[in-house]
Amino acid sequence: MSESRLNIILIEDEKQIRRFLTTALEAEGMSVFESETAKQGLIQCATRKPDLVIADLGLPDMDGVQLIRELRSWSSIPVIVLSARTQESEKVAALDAGADDFLTKPFGVAELMARIRAHLRRRQPETAQQESLFCIGEIQIDFSLRTIMRKGEAVHLSPIEYRLLSTLCRHPGKVLTHQQLLKEVWGPGNLENGHYLRIYMANLRQKLEDEPAQPVHFITETGVGYRLVL
Repeated sequence: MSESRLNIILIEDEKQIRRFLTTALEAEGMSVFESETAKQGLIQCATRKPDLVIADLGLPDMDGVQLIRELRSWSSIPVIVLSARTQESEKVAALDAGADDFLTKPFGVAELMARIRAHLRRRQPETAQQESLFCIGEIQIDFSLRTIMRKGEAVHLSPIEYRLLSTLCRHPGKVLTHQQLLKEVWGPGNLENGHYLRIYMANLRQKLEDEPAQPVHFITETGVGYRLVL
């Protein structure tokens, strides 16, 4: 991250939560611009060019999923959703709409800060990211040569395994839903074939994780999708 202050848009209608989050974020050296409604938040996003958006789903003037869809129609700003909604279908809807992450209330400030740092690391252009050497722990991927090394030894991946890994590497730290991954790797005609994804994710873990049964990089978000942790 650069030394300049990071601008965060906080869209939350509960005053106490806004005050708590603003205090926590400002203590980390960030500038926070608060919005009580989705409409105010969208205006703030357009005028302040923030580094990241934190948004609640239960807003008084617009559902948070609709807010995310509107924002995604013209911006790729990272969006972290904070919500009291706990149903997996709610999380999937927000992520499919374009949210980058989802934290359920109540949450820990340390975890929120870790998620923020992970998404801010993705701000560099994805193309530039993939032209250089990409590292996941002791795994080194050279996208220009299409080579993968783990602990100094070459790892062979099938074409589909490679596409799945490449997709995850384009979005480190982000939760990718089952449908997002199926569409990206297999195409829009395979959105119901979730068993493909489970099989090939297991293959990646077998080839790239130290303990495939207890992965530290290729993480399952139960009922939602997968996340790559660097």
